[in-house]
Amino acid sequence: MSEELSSNEYRQQRIENMNQLKEAGFPAFGKAFDRTARLDELNKTFELGRQVKACGRIVALRKMGKMAFAHISDGSSKFQLMVKKDLLGEDNFAAFKLLDLGDIIGVEGELFITKTEENTIRVSSWTLLSKALLPLPEKFHGLTDVETRYRQRSLDLISNPSVMDVFKKRTQVLRELRNYLDTRDFYEVETPMLQQIAGGAAAKPFKAHYNALNVDVFMRIAPELYLKRLIVGGMDRVYEMNRNFRNEGLDRTHNPEFTCLEIYQAYGDMRTMQELIQGMVTHVAEKIFQTLEFEWMDNTIDLKTPWREVPYHDLIKEKLGDDWFEKTLEEAKAKAESLEVHIEEGMNFKQVTHEIYDKTIEGTLIQPTFITRLPAELVPLANHCADNPELVDVFELIIGGKEIAPAYSELNNPIEQRKRFEEQAAGDGSKMDEDFLLALEHGMPPTGGMGIGIDRLLMLLTGSDAIRDVILFPQLKPRG
Repeated sequence: MSEELSSNEYRQQRIENMNQLKEAGFPAFGKAFDRTARLDELNKTFELGRQVKACGRIVALRKMGKMAFAHISDGSSKFQLMVKKDLLGEDNFAAFKLLDLGDIIGVEGELFITKTEENTIRVSSWTLLSKALLPLPEKFHGLTDVETRYRQRSLDLISNPSVMDVFKKRTQVLRELRNYLDTRDFYEVETPMLQQIAGGAAAKPFKAHYNALNVDVFMRIAPELYLKRLIVGGMDRVYEMNRNFRNEGLDRTHNPEFTCLEIYQAYGDMRTMQELIQGMVTHVAEKIFQTLEFEWMDNTIDLKTPWREVPYHDLIKEKLGDDWFEKTLEEAKAKAESLEVHIEEGMNFKQVTHEIYDKTIEGTLIQPTFITRLPAELVPLANHCADNPELVDVFELIIGGKEIAPAYSELNNPIEQRKRFEEQAAGDGSKMDEDFLLALEHGMPPTGGMGIGIDRLLMLLTGSDAIRDVILFPQLKPRG
């Protein structure tokens, strides 16, 4: 109750200041302000004696008798202001002293350097652009409560420069990924978010109803089947960077809506995608972060190429013994139990093996590793390995124990694709994407395809431990 009362008292005091400012000729919510430049540009092009206009939020304020110092921030940088009574005049200076931390102002004045050698604006006039009715988090501790940080991201960005830096880096990474693909003649495209059949991946979708057509629709779980239609149509290199939606759990590496980059290249294969992602990730790392070494999840990740490649079965043998694939189902279940891996009723040997891999092996792969030649049952949209029809020509890229990107030599045989869809649908015809199969019947060239989990990649590059730290507005449980 005392905290709530204190907050109400702060707000009431600010409203009183707002009313006094209005009486002094400074209305609380002003109009657009024609600034000379953003604050980072003023710092870069600093010129002693130059007359400038600048604006921003007051993030530090020190009031004295006939002088005040403040720092304003506009999202690009901070800049110091010096305000003097003899320069502003008595009334304007008195009004300035009614300002609070968090208020947004515009100023005009002359650039100079203080005795402490800080770039500063000697303010000759100012205007109030927006009055903050609630205080910012306490100066020295910032906004530290994790739950509050995610729910009030605006305060998080104001209070924690490191958070602002993460999201600026996110924008830079997305821009550079696009640049990398665009300069290699890939077309950026957009495909439907609302789909009548949720295809392209195995996941539980979000369901809605489209009133105009009186049909149920799903938020997409992947854009794959639409992007492949474009390959059929002759767009030989395509990518889409956008949101996917999966009606599943929340944890450190999962959010129900997440950003994925899907890429398809005609006349390529899994190897084409291997070369592409190694070049793309290392380029972005060096361009934006100027390094190939990153600290993530208490590990040092080295992105120098070439990255390790190991077939799935070899990795299983490496971890579970050379005789693993000679064991019985019961022996495999016993091993899973000893490793505290839960096994569902009815799982076969391959499923038990993959559950052990998923829960106890994948997380140990810290340095970038391509897991190749997976069992065909795990990847219904990929082409068989030429030397073994029980395996598919794919890779899963694991970094820091987390899957960052799967890639396939895409299945382009419509007869085999129908067979696999039927097995996956288990007799439910509504899950069969007949439009996609029809497109495939017209011929799709050999194609390499890949999906990159952008949020997880950003976790790695920014050293973030939770996916919520790289998503501006992550999904949260309702209050109460």
